[in-house]
Amino acid sequence: MREILIVGGGYAGFYTAWRLEKKLRTGEARVTVVDPRPYMTYQPFLPEVTAGSVEARHAAVSLRRHLRRTRLIAGSVTEIRNADRTVTVRPVNGPDHQLRYDTLVVTAGAVTRTFPIPGLAQQAIGLKHVEEAVAVRDRLMTAFDQAASLPPGAERQRLLTVTFVGGGFSGVEGFGELLSLASAMLKSYPELSMDDLSFHLVEARGRILPEVGDKPGAWVVSSLERRGAHVHLNTQLVSAADGHVVLSDGKEFDSALIVWTAGNASNPVVHNHTDLPVDERGLLVVRADLRVGTESEPVPDVWAAGDDAAVPDLASPVPGAHTVPNAQHAVRQGKRLAKNIVADLRGGRVRDYRHSSLGVVATLGLGRGIFQYKRIVIKGLPAWLMHRG
Repeated sequence: MREILIVGGGYAGFYTAWRLEKKLRTGEARVTVVDPRPYMTYQPFLPEVTAGSVEARHAAVSLRRHLRRTRLIAGSVTEIRNADRTVTVRPVNGPDHQLRYDTLVVTAGAVTRTFPIPGLAQQAIGLKHVEEAVAVRDRLMTAFDQAASLPPGAERQRLLTVTFVGGGFSGVEGFGELLSLASAMLKSYPELSMDDLSFHLVEARGRILPEVGDKPGAWVVSSLERRGAHVHLNTQLVSAADGHVVLSDGKEFDSALIVWTAGNASNPVVHNHTDLPVDERGLLVVRADLRVGTESEPVPDVWAAGDDAAVPDLASPVPGAHTVPNAQHAVRQGKRLAKNIVADLRGGRVRDYRHSSLGVVATLGLGRGIFQYKRIVIKGLPAWLMHRG
């Protein structure tokens, strides 16, 4: 029986396996998914998990519950050797071992991009997994309890100071949601007031939310500032040692909660531990039909999609453009990938991946949001309802 091995159980990997289960005939192939977590994370809801407006269990999709005919291995792939058609798996428990495959699907996803900033590794929390979102919420709620028992002063100010680094969707949405939670919690803490809260959003570029237009992005900044937030544009985090935040614009303050959402980096396995072709960013070189390789030199029986693949964007008017790393593309790439693998196994025709954006939507707190599709911009409650829907 042919072995189809999928590296990663995120959006692209999950939907590839799910569709393969529906399309493969009995005995035609066996599908294996390797992922260290037993669930797929619905990342667009993580900011709302931090605010408690969405329960953590609603942002996770159990792999075993939905992939009934797929072999699931709890572990991380540490090396891909396509020359031998093997991957090295490091299980949650036990020694490393190798798995052989006939068809390989690399959907390992991206990792949080970090920099050698003093104190960052010790003080900051990411926002890429459910556990991190819950930790951010718990940290804020604990800080409120501690601050309420203290007199006004430096320690109370430190406990109620929150710093988000990164002005992309994850950072802005998480920041807006946590600001809404903090504002709502003040009703239960008569000892505290809005003046005690200090929320800082730090972005190295001159604008936030690069996926939306300049005017909608500026509106989001104004909206956050009207709610009492401090938005630092063209500013970088210089140090976070011992929770003392130092910014490149000269501002310094103590912050009990620091959340790092400053973009993604290529998966180390793809970037450093494979003999498959990668580009200058460390992403797999992928053709429009999602095969790994180039038009003239495809890699037989190897496919890739999602955040670890440089997939050509055929719907973009810009020559050489690649699809942006978001859920909208990863889900659809996974579905197309499954269809192409089955077609390839049966000697049929594989098709290129093409998808025009359905627009972008961001939540900025309970009942607040922004949506943009081309020149159409919707703000406030209607945009929030579109996101939740």
